[in-house]
Amino acid sequence: MADIEAQRLANLQNKEKLLAELNLNSRAITSTKSQTVKRENGLSTKKRKIEVADRPTRSSARIQQAGGRPSYKEEPDSVRATTVSRVKVRTRPNANASASVTDLKEEVRLSPAPDVETMRENWSKWEAEGSAPNRDEVGAFHFEDFPLFVPNKSPEEMIREGCFGGSYWRPLKSRRLGIVIEDDWKELPPEWTEGLDVHGKLTSPDYDADVNKYKVACGQSIEEWEASGWIMHEYDVRGWFQWYCRFFQGRRCPDDDRQVSRWRKCVGPTGRWKRMLLKAYLKQGVREVFDDGEDEDTREVSPVMHQTCHHWAYGIKQHDLDDAWQSTG
Repeated sequence: MADIEAQRLANLQNKEKLLAELNLNSRAITSTKSQTVKRENGLSTKKRKIEVADRPTRSSARIQQAGGRPSYKEEPDSVRATTVSRVKVRTRPNANASASVTDLKEEVRLSPAPDVETMRENWSKWEAEGSAPNRDEVGAFHFEDFPLFVPNKSPEEMIREGCFGGSYWRPLKSRRLGIVIEDDWKELPPEWTEGLDVHGKLTSPDYDADVNKYKVACGQSIEEWEASGWIMHEYDVRGWFQWYCRFFQGRRCPDDDRQVSRWRKCVGPTGRWKRMLLKAYLKQGVREVFDDGEDEDTREVSPVMHQTCHHWAYGIKQHDLDDAWQSTG
């Protein structure tokens, strides 16, 4: 045994000598296979090789053109901060969740903010450019210049049926702008709010789920939308629904394409919330659309998803459900 150990040491010495003559260092040589390392107890284990290489510094043409990778992380208090980043968050299901949730936040590039007074003027000083929408036989609105945008709830219908817990138009403190926005609901056409309980339906300081059409709470607050980077303050300080109210009346602005894209991802033909709601109907074997208030005996299918679609100006119709059942064969 001693002879074998002596021979092994001699072999190692010869190897080191040969490497030295070749100006090589055995420690600099890494195998493309896994390396074996010694534990303190004398046993060996496999250690995954970590290769360090020069990383490419190029980004895609789309990212380069956008001026970098935007972020949706919360912005500092500065009004002049101009960029928020894109974050894709995957969360594991918790004890109360039935499935994992993927929250894909979209990408927004904000231009340098003008002074607040100029911004205030731009919110209200606009002239209608788009023509009034036409409504088809199944209730969908069609806008001539935006054919892919086909909501089936008008802003007035959303307000009167109940949305956003009655608090959408409450006095709003914009953290980004550092100002309080209030009374901007008064720019809505008078016929949309005639005879309406404004305090209960529009400007309530507290979110009231009973105000909503489906009597459930859903969604986030405007403050959370702002922190997430979903609001383009230059055009609509309250975000999506304020944009829709103005768009419905004919205003057109550079944010239109983004908002229409968001709508399509939520409740468009293959929108996430619409698709999930229809799947819930199929899973429960329900063939008639649940519409709160029409029939107390109608089986309720996910009021929360119904209310979410309602907040995006869409109500699932019977033809949507019929098509979904037909697609199952």
